[in-house]
Amino acid sequence: MVGTPPAAPVRIPAPAVPAVTAVPAVPAVPGSLVPVPRRPAEAAGPGARVRWWYESVLGWPTAPGTPVRLRTGVRFDVLDVPVQAGHAALRRLGSPGATPRRPGFPVALRGGRMLLLVAAGGAEELPGLLEWLEWGSLPLDLTAVGAGGLVEAPLLPATGTAGAAGSAGATDATGSADVAGSAGAAGSADVGRAGRGSALPPPRPQDHDGRARRGAAVWLRPPEQEGGAETSLPALSAVGGTAAAPDLARLVHTLATECHRFRLSSRCASPRLARATR
Repeated sequence: MVGTPPAAPVRIPAPAVPAVTAVPAVPAVPGSLVPVPRRPAEAAGPGARVRWWYESVLGWPTAPGTPVRLRTGVRFDVLDVPVQAGHAALRRLGSPGATPRRPGFPVALRGGRMLLLVAAGGAEELPGLLEWLEWGSLPLDLTAVGAGGLVEAPLLPATGTAGAAGSAGATDATGSADVAGSAGAAGSADVGRAGRGSALPPPRPQDHDGRARRGAAVWLRPPEQEGGAETSLPALSAVGGTAAAPDLARLVHTLATECHRFRLSSRCASPRLARATR
């Protein structure tokens, strides 16, 4: 019997292997095989970084929106005075022989105003303190922001100085630590002595890039990170003051005195200016 020849085997082509695309190498930190991830706040922009610093580092609540604003009445209240009266008050509080010798509570500047941080509840005490100190009947440009209020968050201190702000001294408008103010070379010597715990108040911040002139809030004396910034805030419970801040009553009395002096000097200067321009 003649058989049918077997059919030739069917050849199935092998599937094509896709070309492998080279993956670019991720630069690694020297000494490490894994790159350091960035914080979400850094990737989101400077506004998010400001908010992250106040909420995560200091534990201060902020309000949504731009610019970043801090909620008062939770961790602190704010006393708001003219910047001239504020500087004069800080000089008096830091005069030789005063106790404490150098007030170290947080202070910020915004435009022509000075913002002095006090313990939460201080805003509610202000009207009663002014009456008790016999300032209640005078029109003082001294206000307070307390529970339910908002203040613009000052620009961040320079990296590496915020943690030592309470011990190193004040910060300038650009965030540089304890630099000379408007006094020039003499100011530099004063700042050096102030950083060693002298009786001098902090220097006025410089304004290298004009942010303070444009009205942005800047730290004159930034808050401490170590031990909680609230421990240095003036309060009524600290009778006579602490090593970092005066008693709230003494602070209010000093501010009221300087606000009244500034108001009187402004009124006296206006007629002289008007006569000079005629």
